[in-house]
Amino acid sequence: MIIHAVTLPARDNAEVADAYRALGFPVRTTEDAVEVEVGTTRLRFDRDPGYRGAHHLAFTIPTGSFAAARAWIGERAEVIAPEGRDEFEGPGTWDSRSVYFRGPDAQVLELIERRALAPDPGAREPFRASDVVSVSEVGVVVDDVPAAVGLLEEAGLHPYGGFATDGFAAVGDVDGLVILVARGRPWVPEGTQEAADVPVVVDAGLGREVVLGPGTRIL
Repeated sequence: MIIHAVTLPARDNAEVADAYRALGFPVRTTEDAVEVEVGTTRLRFDRDPGYRGAHHLAFTIPTGSFAAARAWIGERAEVIAPEGRDEFEGPGTWDSRSVYFRGPDAQVLELIERRALAPDPGAREPFRASDVVSVSEVGVVVDDVPAAVGLLEEAGLHPYGGFATDGFAAVGDVDGLVILVARGRPWVPEGTQEAADVPVVVDAGLGREVVLGPGTRIL
């Protein structure tokens, strides 16, 4: 599942634009929105100052570039390192490793190396924002996680890594995942930032619309 575009709200568009621009991503702004090019994915943040909680997005990095990417983000953002730990292996059979960092507007962001993807012979040091492949995870709050999984299965998407619970499911494949969580669930790795219960639109080229809640759609 390739995530082509994501639309979600932001409380402070200026903060979002400044932060992504400082990381080196191309940014465009309008009066009410910010658009960011993250690899092959377009992120759009529409201004909405009234919601609570945090978004979660993960960015795939080329296989073999983890050390360089970790050094790069460590120089540009606050790495999230509970109890001094800043590297996390993926759950179950994901065969991945991640470093998390604080994004603008309380976003919980992640650089993830997915070992199931072929190594990039062009991987280089120093790492740059242009080396990021795409957005490969988008956090979405739903009323009923199993029901949402069922709707996505009807569209040809399935739980990834062989597991799903009443409160959490990752649906998609190694290239792109919708991270479904129950209302009130906090994001890892700290477990202190509650997932934002807001409309999210993900364009994954499904050729159909899957409605997961008011304003929340997977396309």
